[in-house]
Amino acid sequence: MAKFIFVTGGVVSGLGKGITAASLGRLLKARGFKVASQKLDPYINIDPGTMSPLQHGEVFVTDDGAETDLDLGHYERFIDEDLNHYSNLTTGKVYWNVLQKEREGQFLGKTVQVIPHITNEIKEFIYAAAAKNDPDILICEIGGTVGDIESQPFLEAIRQIGLENKKEDVLYVHVTLVPFLDSSKEFKSKPTQHSVKELQGIGIKPDLIVLRCTKHLEKDLFDKIALFCNIKRDCVIENRTLKTLYEVPLMLEKQHMAEVVCRELHLDPKEEDLTQWKEMVQTARNLQDTVTIGLVGKYVRLHDAYLSVAEALTHGGYANKAKVKIKWIDSETVNEENVQEKLEHCDGIIVPGGFGDRGIPGMIVAVEYCRKNDLPYLGICLGMQVAVIEFARHVCGLKEADSREFDPASPDKIIDYLPDQNDHTNKGGTLRLGAYPCDLKEDTLIRNLYGKDKISERHRHRYEFNNDYRQIITDHGMKISGTYNDDYIVETVEIPDNDYFIGVQFHPEFKSRPNKPHPLFQGLIKAAIGHKGGTQHD
Repeated sequence: MAKFIFVTGGVVSGLGKGITAASLGRLLKARGFKVASQKLDPYINIDPGTMSPLQHGEVFVTDDGAETDLDLGHYERFIDEDLNHYSNLTTGKVYWNVLQKEREGQFLGKTVQVIPHITNEIKEFIYAAAAKNDPDILICEIGGTVGDIESQPFLEAIRQIGLENKKEDVLYVHVTLVPFLDSSKEFKSKPTQHSVKELQGIGIKPDLIVLRCTKHLEKDLFDKIALFCNIKRDCVIENRTLKTLYEVPLMLEKQHMAEVVCRELHLDPKEEDLTQWKEMVQTARNLQDTVTIGLVGKYVRLHDAYLSVAEALTHGGYANKAKVKIKWIDSETVNEENVQEKLEHCDGIIVPGGFGDRGIPGMIVAVEYCRKNDLPYLGICLGMQVAVIEFARHVCGLKEADSREFDPASPDKIIDYLPDQNDHTNKGGTLRLGAYPCDLKEDTLIRNLYGKDKISERHRHRYEFNNDYRQIITDHGMKISGTYNDDYIVETVEIPDNDYFIGVQFHPEFKSRPNKPHPLFQGLIKAAIGHKGGTQHD
């Protein structure tokens, strides 16, 4: 039977519950436990798949094709375990499932209510995740904050799980803010006290309290919170803001957080092994070079829209002992007149995924600049598609080449629908989603970077390279370097005449880890360092 750890938050959102949960998972895995992670989101959308990246941030995709919250990316990067559709639940999914059961008559005519029907659905999902993944410990984060009306059914469900299981099998971790007041030059514990009181009013007594703060807290404040919140002194843990996210597990380890959790859950841990993680953090603290990567995207106003891409670039920097500085470039602001000004101080360029025609002309201009100036380029999903469109227009002479997504009337739709897709397809959950295999061609840059000829990567897109244009593209010098389904679907392209110019239809950023950088990002940063060495920057 799995043990359950429930992570809740109070005072304000965005405190870092996800990082706390992910860091704890890393520490427990380092002690020999199999850990699974889960996020319960209070919003009523079925999933974030149709939500604006400018509002919600990126959509993280699992191997089995679930479109999930970005916190799952933190879980995977820290714990290094592939998650699945049991790892994310929304209010929308809960009500959808319950209403379907009601229509099928499964409730035998009973009045459907929040308690027990909605809370039972939530509990069934949590228990199913434990059964499916078979972990020693399931860490479950509850989105939002205590007191939110949307979160109440989830909090009630995890309260009931506490009653249904032995005390030593369920642990509640509460993350709160300890603000610093400049006027009095002191940290204040009252928000934490009120947040814990609110949680206790729901029927949940926290076993651990994690204090989010900007700098080290005094001992007296720990004593005060332990006393007023009625928990053991060593169960009050500090989580202060650090230079990198990946230092957080080591900070929590110094406070013996995992040891306390094991004690409270009656677990018998192995001796911790954080050697590899410590080496990675040490590398991150002693980076020898700096490179600037221009990220040309349409959602750059909210950096979380490209969270996994940014983290993967950081990981690629670690592998090359280089600090990666990201220059966020709104593609709508790029044109032929200013492209040199926008990109000339970049050592490499990345165009990430996205949907819709907004900002596409600027991306195409950026791609052309990279191709002509041999500036290292990595195009992801949409970034591969605009690279193919640019090449078709300016090298192959197909001046009206485009994607069906951007111009359905184009005579040369070099990017077109996936098989079985059309204009009437529903938007939610109908993309090509999840992990698919890819065969890499011999004598290609991407094959050399991966070091193998068969890979598996995650996808999230509706449009593909149109096979009718393979011949003209390859005849003019762009190489199709990776394919799927017996060479039927084009997955990757590259330009051999350039030092580093790669486009991939999949999303490699989802599989990058801080201590296991993805080869495409590692290669991009290496090429960027080489480009910087031959280029003068102001």
